[in-house]
Amino acid sequence: MIRINLLPHREIKRAARRRQFNFLLVVALVAAAGVIGIGQAAIATRIADQEERNALLEMEIVKLDAKIKEIQKIKEETQALLERKQVVETLQSNRTEVVHLFDEMIRILPEGLYVKSIKQTGDELQLSGYAQSSARVSTLMRSLEESPWFEQPNLIEIKAVTVSNLRANEFALKVKQTKQQAEAGAKEGRS
Repeated sequence: MIRINLLPHREIKRAARRRQFNFLLVVALVAAAGVIGIGQAAIATRIADQEERNALLEMEIVKLDAKIKEIQKIKEETQALLERKQVVETLQSNRTEVVHLFDEMIRILPEGLYVKSIKQTGDELQLSGYAQSSARVSTLMRSLEESPWFEQPNLIEIKAVTVSNLRANEFALKVKQTKQQAEAGAKEGRS
């Protein structure tokens, strides 16, 4: 009888399968390493692209911040110019105010009444002086009330005094200037 020894044949096939398995294992490891490498390269590329975008955005933000500061500076300069313009317009409109004030005062002062001082605070005038009688002060207050340049005359004080051996009444009163006066002064200043 012929004896066939199959052991080496099986051993050879087993060794071939082991080599094939090891080869496939190495190929799978190389493929996995390649996929991982490609994935890391792709991720690194995307990170680099995003960092470039971030750097570009940061540069643009810096430029925009500089423009915002420039705009803020221009707004402040514009506001300062508008304030100066307002001051000039106010001065221009009030330029003739004193002339109108004194002109109207001369017209409405009754005879026998003498103004000692005029003090202006904003749109309020404080008049003080002497009158021959309290009726003349009353006439002055009525004239102030009727004048288009003044309103709300308010008597503060009236008292009898002797000035240079003459009896007189010393008075103090307040009166407000009307807004018509400022508008009329502005119209006359423009014409």
